[in-house]
Amino acid sequence: MSLVDFWKSSPDQIRSKTIEQLLTFAGDGKLRDGNETSAEFRQFLGHIPSDLLSTYAVQCLTSPFHDGGLALQDIVNQAGRRLGFKVEDGRYRGTAGEVGFDGIWRTAEGDAILAEVKTTDVYRQSLETTAKYRRDLIKNGAIPEESSSILYVVGRSGTGELEAQVRGSRHAWDIRLISVDALFRLVKIKEELEDQNTIGRIRAILVPQEFTRVDDIIDLVFNATKEVQPEEIEEDEEDEGERTGKKFTFVPVQFRDACITRLQSHLGESLVKQTAAVYATPNGDTGVLCAISKEHHRSNRVGYWFAFHPSQQAILHKYPKAWVAFGCGSERTIIFVPLQDFLGWLPLLNRTDLEERFYWHVQIAKEGEKFRLNTKRGHDDVDLTPYLLKSPPDGSWQ
Repeated sequence: MSLVDFWKSSPDQIRSKTIEQLLTFAGDGKLRDGNETSAEFRQFLGHIPSDLLSTYAVQCLTSPFHDGGLALQDIVNQAGRRLGFKVEDGRYRGTAGEVGFDGIWRTAEGDAILAEVKTTDVYRQSLETTAKYRRDLIKNGAIPEESSSILYVVGRSGTGELEAQVRGSRHAWDIRLISVDALFRLVKIKEELEDQNTIGRIRAILVPQEFTRVDDIIDLVFNATKEVQPEEIEEDEEDEGERTGKKFTFVPVQFRDACITRLQSHLGESLVKQTAAVYATPNGDTGVLCAISKEHHRSNRVGYWFAFHPSQQAILHKYPKAWVAFGCGSERTIIFVPLQDFLGWLPLLNRTDLEERFYWHVQIAKEGEKFRLNTKRGHDDVDLTPYLLKSPPDGSWQ
């Protein structure tokens, strides 16, 4: 059984094992360039959540083992993928005729970052060696000269020694440094956001730039903080004549993970967190927006309230197959709609327009065993019952 199959069938058992133990289950248990163990391990890393990636990184640094530094290299490259870079894995060991980089992280805008992973900065690094890797890659046409740089990702100890070394070198304007801990904090922040502009600016932090003026950094912090704040959603007027003008703070209840577990079982695929509510299969073929709402009782009716944002629509458009999932009250009740069907309903929905953004109101009403999407006055509601995710007979999703 491969590590990915092991993860899909027994995630709790996987979580109970250290990364050193897991490597013994992959191939011959030894990480080598181009071997089965490497391929299986890298595939596995693409399926697990970022919190487990971070745990494995810490284990590589605090409990050293044979091939631990090589495993850390793969984990850091996977963190680059979680940040939205297109990553080319490098070599574990240098060899004649091959450029010995650890990884190349590319952006859609054409930037290329040469990633170098170091478990510690206790020993003096050869900046010139890494700079030569970059020059060779530029010469080979693998990366552009004007928009390429070097990123050192450092694990154990602080980065003070390496920082001083970089500042005193002629490569200072081409190199940035980040600790493994800070890298995974960036991943965590990115996973709580949805605005692609803000996420793009997070990636830009890793590219060398002049910071005499710090406006851009402050704007980034402000936008990121604002985006993760609970938003107020104005209650729509119902055709029964109620008009309260009341607002409530939309604070999602915490059962999204349980919904994702059930959706993974339904799709037969791992779903990896991309943003606050968007998950995707590791191969990027399928994307799912998972929105959740507690049950609202009003005027002898049961309903569920969601907000759908243009940024979420933009993210989902990247995937060949995309879905919108609405968790209604708990993971036991999920409305699972193909994106194209849902987009056809957007003109029927009320929306709130704010100064800098807008969102659509998604109100789902439950009547007995039936579910319907409330629409604006003058339009028929949409029957959502056919989209209700059915439970398997054996209840295996639970």
